[in-house]
Amino acid sequence: MSALPNTPPNARAEADGTAPVPVPTRLLVHALVREDGTVDSGELYAVAGLLGMTDQQVRLCVKRLVAEGRFTHEGRGRKALLRAVADATGSITPNVAYVRHAYRQDHGLAAWDGVWHLFAFAIPESSRTSRDTLRDTLRHLGAAPVQSGLYVSANPIEELVEAQARHLDVAHAVTFLTSTDLRVGGVDDPPALAAALWPLDDIAARHDRLAGLAQACLDRLARPERPTGPEQLAMAIQLAAAFTHAMEPDPLLPPELLPRPWPGTHARRLTAACWTALAEAGAHAPAGTPVPRLFVQYEDLLASVPEHLT
Repeated sequence: MSALPNTPPNARAEADGTAPVPVPTRLLVHALVREDGTVDSGELYAVAGLLGMTDQQVRLCVKRLVAEGRFTHEGRGRKALLRAVADATGSITPNVAYVRHAYRQDHGLAAWDGVWHLFAFAIPESSRTSRDTLRDTLRHLGAAPVQSGLYVSANPIEELVEAQARHLDVAHAVTFLTSTDLRVGGVDDPPALAAALWPLDDIAARHDRLAGLAQACLDRLARPERPTGPEQLAMAIQLAAAFTHAMEPDPLLPPELLPRPWPGTHARRLTAACWTALAEAGAHAPAGTPVPRLFVQYEDLLASVPEHLT
């Protein structure tokens, strides 16, 4: 059996010093749920082995998922069949609109208007849970803290922030404003502000790791000896985990605020190419076998992006 393009979790680091993105066992089980809601145990153990997981890890994870009522278990060992009961999506697919916007930015179709969007709030300790949730929402939407209770975004996210504030019943304590001449300390140059407010080096490193994995997968798929079905599934799961790892903390700053070239653009292009190659290879889903939902989710995701952008 051919080696995978990167080292399994908990193994040695990559040649460039970066560690592969870990794939939790629970995520692996969810990623292998097929369109009919089942997971083939033989396939599960085979892919888990390629990802560096032990049979014991898989057995314990399956036992927990069954105990939680998320799956039922039919049969024994590698011939068993897991059947999803509840909340088995285990989605590692980013939001469709978010990814579509990223590809538009990559091609210069979402130019920045020079407006900074600011959000200020003063929520008392008695509503600490709501305050923390609002703060998490702002960070999830790509806003960065300027100082205590003040966040800034380069994208117009007011509608989403206001909806969350109303849901948390703290809308009365939130102030919305915009500025075209933001200055933090003595810094007012937009790219310099972006570099100071967001961890661009860390985000770039995540995209570099994604690009390296996608390129390695493309190289492996181009060989005359095609990877087996389990190997293709392992590639897909690693790629999905790395894509999520790179995209989740990315605030999708306008290109005007980012270093050039920006690694995210290259990584997303390679990711789209890799998913296309995996879909065309097709060994992950032999004829008559239900396709893992993960493939359907990513095919739908990339189908939502105009072809000339990928």
